[in-house]
Amino acid sequence: MKVNRFNLIRWIAILLIVSASILTVVQLIRFSRLRAGFSPGTLIAGIPVGGLDQQQAAERITQVYNTPVELAYGDIFMQAKPSSLGFELNLSAMIAGADQQRVTLPFWSSFWNYLWNQPFQTNETPLQVDIRSDKIRDFLQSEIASRYDQPASISIPIPGTINFQSGQPGKVLDIESSIPIVEQALTSPVNRSANLVISEVAPKRPSLENLEVLIQQTIDRSGYDGLTEVYIMDLKKREDLNFAYERGVSYDPSIAFTAASTIKIPILVSVFRRMGEPTPQTAADLIEAMIVKSENPPADNLMDIYITPNTGPIFVTEDLRELGLENTFLAGQFYFGAPLLQRYITPANQRLDYTTDLDPYNQTTTADLGMILDDIYQCAQTGGGTFAAVFNGEITQSECQLMISYLNRNKTHTLIEAGLPEGTNFANKHGWIRENDGVIRTILHSGIVFTQNGDYIIVVAMYQPTQLIFDVANRLQAQISTAVYNYFTLAQ
Repeated sequence: MKVNRFNLIRWIAILLIVSASILTVVQLIRFSRLRAGFSPGTLIAGIPVGGLDQQQAAERITQVYNTPVELAYGDIFMQAKPSSLGFELNLSAMIAGADQQRVTLPFWSSFWNYLWNQPFQTNETPLQVDIRSDKIRDFLQSEIASRYDQPASISIPIPGTINFQSGQPGKVLDIESSIPIVEQALTSPVNRSANLVISEVAPKRPSLENLEVLIQQTIDRSGYDGLTEVYIMDLKKREDLNFAYERGVSYDPSIAFTAASTIKIPILVSVFRRMGEPTPQTAADLIEAMIVKSENPPADNLMDIYITPNTGPIFVTEDLRELGLENTFLAGQFYFGAPLLQRYITPANQRLDYTTDLDPYNQTTTADLGMILDDIYQCAQTGGGTFAAVFNGEITQSECQLMISYLNRNKTHTLIEAGLPEGTNFANKHGWIRENDGVIRTILHSGIVFTQNGDYIIVVAMYQPTQLIFDVANRLQAQISTAVYNYFTLAQ
């Protein structure tokens, strides 16, 4: 009885051993077949390829990454083939890399983990791809931007007014910002869409020539029958406009005008050239009186003290010549009976087509006034410009900023300033003179206007041979100023 029980147990044990062996062999065969492909948990370029052979894995990767990407231009959607965007998979390198990881895994330890249903080690091979940014750029330009970009329309003058009708904004594809977004979509196995970057373009300003026509129409409507010369410089774009106009007739600009108190701008520059920092209090008080109060004796005092006694005007004129301003000069001091130190002949005062009863003591042109204001502006902004090149550090950036500060405190609330919104920064100097018969024939106003959309220089000179009525000049210069301000504050 005991012998039979022992035999039964033995046969059961043998049966179990045989069964386990058969099961092990079966599992070994299955594992070998599984190991012939990529092991479970293998990722190539983010795509699961476990259990697949090399060809099957390559087909799956190709299928995913050759799926077209969706490009969104606002609410417009389109699909693009990766190949048209310069996308090319490096399949052979990725497959070889993943296969190398497969064969280096220990066989028996991997088989043991397989038998006990333990998770396989995740092996990931990163995406290897060639992307040509130039092809993406070409595609975005030729297939999208050229079709869907909308240029901004130009603002236009409103007939019969000094205002402008703003144009419509446009939209353009920001190609350079969109390229990395497209590349990200091309290299993602899941999110294959790209929202392209679109920039809004502000309406364009009309040309300065359009502004000239508007100003001339404004002069015509005013009924003013004298000469008006205007100089404008766009300090952002470095473009300028200069024209002379009288009763429907255009003249070549750079007509000579009596400078009057606008000549105090060159005096200001010459004084700062020769005066050290910090500004002495005596000089500060005299400059305040000369620029802000427009008094004449302080101008003479400044030249006597800080340039040279009696002959300071000659040095002011020489400074102007060094700056290349050949039509502006100061030939004597301001006090009554001051001697004429020198007679100056300039291209402007030798013109035969137009004369403005010039004062031999001081003359200028709108362009010269505009350019010296530009020199001050450039120096104040960057410390460079013509002053740095010509005066070799004798005028500093902080001194130029101080000049603008003085000019900005010159408040007349008339002429150009009357056409500007309250609170506008306007560094300026005006000038007019009453002749011996008590009438005004020439009025000038020049300055730098500071706006959020860009700064500009404006100079307006007016001459009427019989009498220039101040109220007429004041109203017209204010209208011209408003038109120019409206032009420069158009959104861009």
